[in-house]
Amino acid sequence: ISTDKGTILKSIGDKGPLHLEPAHQPYPTKESLQPKRYQALIGTTYVYDFPGLFSKALTNVWVKARASDASLVMPKECLTSKELVLDENDQLTEVDRAPGNNTSGMVAWVFTLFTPEFRQGRKVVVVANDITFKIGSFGPTEDQFFYQVTQYARNLGLPRIYLSANSGARIGLAEEALPLFSVAWNDDGHPEKGIKYLYLTRENFLKLEEKGGDSVRTVEIDVDGEKRHQITDVIGLQDGLGVESLRGSGLIAGETSRAYDDIFTITLVTARSVGIGAYLVRLGERAVQVEGQPIILTGAPALNKVLGREVYTSNLQLGGTQIMFKNGVSHLTAASDLQGATHILDWLSYVPEVKNGPLPVRESGDSWDREIGYMPPKGAYDPRWFIEGKMEEEQWQSGFFDKGSFQETLSGWAQTVVVGRARLGGIPMGVIAVETRTIERVVPADPANAASFEQHIMEAGQVWYPNSAYKTAQAIFDFNREGLPLIIFANWRGFSGGQQDMYDEILKQGSKIVDGLSSYKQPVFVYIVPNGELRGGAWVVLDPSINPEQMEMYADVDARAGVLEPEGIVEIKMRKDKLVKLMERLDSTYAQLKRDSSDASKTPDERASASIDLAARETLLQPTYQQIALLYADLHDRTGRMEAKGCAKPASWKEARRHFYWAFRAKIAQSAALAQIAAASPGTSFDYRLRLLRSLASIEANAAPRAVCEQLEKLDLAQTVAQLRSEHLMRNLLDLTKDDRKAAMDGLLRFADNLSEEERTSLIGVLQSAARPAAPPSYV
Repeated sequence: ISTDKGTILKSIGDKGPLHLEPAHQPYPTKESLQPKRYQALIGTTYVYDFPGLFSKALTNVWVKARASDASLVMPKECLTSKELVLDENDQLTEVDRAPGNNTSGMVAWVFTLFTPEFRQGRKVVVVANDITFKIGSFGPTEDQFFYQVTQYARNLGLPRIYLSANSGARIGLAEEALPLFSVAWNDDGHPEKGIKYLYLTRENFLKLEEKGGDSVRTVEIDVDGEKRHQITDVIGLQDGLGVESLRGSGLIAGETSRAYDDIFTITLVTARSVGIGAYLVRLGERAVQVEGQPIILTGAPALNKVLGREVYTSNLQLGGTQIMFKNGVSHLTAASDLQGATHILDWLSYVPEVKNGPLPVRESGDSWDREIGYMPPKGAYDPRWFIEGKMEEEQWQSGFFDKGSFQETLSGWAQTVVVGRARLGGIPMGVIAVETRTIERVVPADPANAASFEQHIMEAGQVWYPNSAYKTAQAIFDFNREGLPLIIFANWRGFSGGQQDMYDEILKQGSKIVDGLSSYKQPVFVYIVPNGELRGGAWVVLDPSINPEQMEMYADVDARAGVLEPEGIVEIKMRKDKLVKLMERLDSTYAQLKRDSSDASKTPDERASASIDLAARETLLQPTYQQIALLYADLHDRTGRMEAKGCAKPASWKEARRHFYWAFRAKIAQSAALAQIAAASPGTSFDYRLRLLRSLASIEANAAPRAVCEQLEKLDLAQTVAQLRSEHLMRNLLDLTKDDRKAAMDGLLRFADNLSEEERTSLIGVLQSAARPAAPPSYV
């Protein structure tokens, strides 16, 4: 608009940075951070721009959330950040500091994220390499800071995000000694004949000493009357020249491994990640890799030098997404840092605010109280259709989970298994499903081996291969550490047991599934889907007896399960002799012909004719009776028998969403209540705690999940927990007195000395009284 002072800019909506500024003012000159920002932008985002980038990503998350739920109100500020710095006591402190003031190659913040799940804000710890500081290398200072930041996150139980952009462990040379040393040649006139040693003259030795510290270690020698200080070790005045960087790398590797066990860890590979940087990506397990940013141990030029020829043309050939996404190191890929940050925020939406915190249940526009629209067919299909739904002829067929809530991970690796996270009625949970179609796995040729070639391996659906078994186990371990309940949509015919699969360690990888389930701390439901089956070893590794406290198994009425498929059972247990007996029992014509063929009263010609007719009749009936045998064997594999044997409960697919919504809520409430009881009385058995809980909540033996859930969610355990804690302490005191009665008496006397007058009088009264408090119960 025009004013008496000239033309100015005026915002129509919210006031922006150019509101009421002159329209013709010059562009601003470079600010102090701009050179660093340009340097970083060659391959990644400048480290101090990440808070703004995550804020933009969180805005995108809100826009997506509002598209499905218009009642959500986006906050004016989606993200606030405090930088973590070391104070004078080398302790981490949250401060507001101008960007770019870091004195090492590592920067950290505490972000407060105002998300649709946590509108009051949730905190996460973010640690990042500054690639503009010594190319993002890890020196002792960076290692110690990374270690302390990760410990800070673990102590608070907060998620830790690592933004990886580095060049591995720092290397260097002692620059202070480099211009001062001299060389003792084998032949002074012919340097090409080699060297004896390096040394310092007396003058240079004193110069080096003036610089301070123990830069080099020397041995004084006399050569033709000249005093020389032969160099035996170069120490250097600076840290981060060699092994100390490797020691620091070991420190942060161990801490990252412990952090994965304790808290939610995730990495955004926003630039190259080399050496220890690559290991940190893997040790944190969950990784989002930006396209064009490699994860490598050794760079391509160094490998080419070792191999003696130009084999690799770039680092991406070694560790790009076409390698790391296909082998399961990277869980997700992103086209940009912004998309990568969005992926991380989406992932965080399924994770509790702090370690052992309640699940982030989110109101969903897709009601739990509905039938499932998509029905898995008998043939091959995409399992994602029954997970999230499918558009069929311009009509939406709803899936098991809330519409739009499924986030798949590890989709590039072991594609015969599908894993991810989704919501059921707003409840977040882990998901494992089975691919029924045949998948082609491509193994690239190795450029370093001229004889290698690209391989195309066909992997059948409904079969666990070494890679898909490992992927299943990996997902179970991840879900468990994220505190998520888990549902497994089972549809496996078994494990692949060919020679190559046995060599590729199928037994090891399959065993890891049992390891993951046996230690799972949240509810696990195994559900055999419609027209699905669970056979042999596949059932064994998913059986609820692996972890009866947390696991339950269900089967659709059209599901099948057994040791072998009907064809296999018939081949072994219904051979020709049994089929012949069955024909004789059920087919009167066959029975008569058999009697005639062996009837002594018949003439030889009549018996021979009967035998010929018998063989013809047997050939005619063979296919039909083979079908009878298959049907009879198949009847053993149905849900009714699973239920009768106490192995699985029936659950109809159409109603499965309603059933499992309440089953999960009931199981989550039960687990939380049992955890309170266990904390108050650690010596009690699971069976005792369960009986006590069901008694307190007045839960009947065969109560429906919804009734169980409603009873448990309104149950107040405060009084019971206090009583159990008191009884537990009483039992401990009694047990201590049994070990050494004299020591126990001395302890009681000291305890009495610390009592107040009122407490002492009360104790004397109890001791003199005939009445005694009841002995603590026995927990059986």
